[in-house]
Amino acid sequence: MTTLTLHATGPVGPDEVWERYAVPARWPEWAPQITGVEVPVARLAAGVQGRVRAPLGVTLPFVVDTVDEAARRWSWTVSLGPVRLRLLHWVTEGPDGGSTTGLRISGPAPLVVGYAPLAQFAIGRLVHPLR
Repeated sequence: MTTLTLHATGPVGPDEVWERYAVPARWPEWAPQITGVEVPVARLAAGVQGRVRAPLGVTLPFVVDTVDEAARRWSWTVSLGPVRLRLLHWVTEGPDGGSTTGLRISGPAPLVVGYAPLAQFAIGRLVHPLR
């Protein structure tokens, strides 16, 4: 089991960055590795189960483990067959009215290390204006 923590800071305020996380339908706006989300709710809630769609028609089941709206923090577990990847996300105020987001990824080393560049790119987009 390997754990890796990533951070990104940008000019978008923490409330907007949190909304980009809290509304799963918005994930494809900033995470190019997610082409769609199938979830029975409009907003994150602990215990919610769904599927993320990735390129090439791959779908991965997930469960939202925790959500703390006040702290702007949430976690989820994504399954790839028998393999589990646990992701913990948080948003804090950053410099000059912007925000910083963090992501802690835990799972098998090859999966964590392989996913890290995509995740870093996505969280970098998360804290910047979307085009």
